[in-house]
Amino acid sequence: MADLRGKTLFITGASRGIGLAIGLRAARDGANVAIVAKTTQPHPKLPGTIYTAAAEIEAAGGHALAVACDIRFEDQVEAAVAQTVAAFGGIDVCVNNASAISLTRTLKTDMKRFDLMMQINLRGTFLCSKATIPHLLASSNPHILNLGPPLDMEAKWFAPHVAYTIAKFGMSMCTLGMAEEFRKDGIAVNSLWPVSTIDTAAIRNLLGGETVANMSRSAEILSDAAYAIVTRPSRECTGNFFIDEEVLRAQGTTDFSAYATVPDERLARDFFVPDDFFARVPSKVGSAG
Repeated sequence: MADLRGKTLFITGASRGIGLAIGLRAARDGANVAIVAKTTQPHPKLPGTIYTAAAEIEAAGGHALAVACDIRFEDQVEAAVAQTVAAFGGIDVCVNNASAISLTRTLKTDMKRFDLMMQINLRGTFLCSKATIPHLLASSNPHILNLGPPLDMEAKWFAPHVAYTIAKFGMSMCTLGMAEEFRKDGIAVNSLWPVSTIDTAAIRNLLGGETVANMSRSAEILSDAAYAIVTRPSRECTGNFFIDEEVLRAQGTTDFSAYATVPDERLARDFFVPDDFFARVPSKVGSAG
């Protein structure tokens, strides 16, 4: 397996949580990490800014660039890409992690929130991929990794929150289409999704609080899985809808206890994980331990 030394990652939503964890894992190799996010001032309920994230990346051994960018706006994304290329000479990996969530049913979903999810999740993924692809074409091992779910078109995933599901599945539709479109160019395009809930600020503030956080895994399981994916040869690894645990099992990991927020606690299953995953993978998610 190759490593990410000297490689440049463009990561959206990297000021905290999963995006930051992916950046920190790359930093351990000495990678260059563009932290592309909106947060420039401390938030009363959310940890971190692009500047604190940059400091963490540097401390972990990487080279950081803090880029203030709202990915809803094309000019800001283009400027962020230009800043990254000017600082590091190119882009090797685009990680589309930024996301908005509202687990509301149709009549409770206001159109402002609907538009926000479509603009960040779907449009933002398309736009950031489009803006980085000209530079990825020059990379020796180019990857786009979307933090989106498998395309399991079951009504049960749509009925409770139609708008959110459409927005998240839109990210993975980008994976499906772009993987084939750019296959001949050697750009890998894959999706990655967790089998369990992940202990993030969204979980603690919006989606169940400490109770669900205690039934979750740390963001490091996704960062380790992301690392395993983007260090694979791009021409041999594209068009996949990866689940974090399955990726790590494929490289020999069998004990996942180190990722648990609370040891031996029952783990909560995340949205969108197909039932057939549990038929082929001996996961403890959803069962005790």
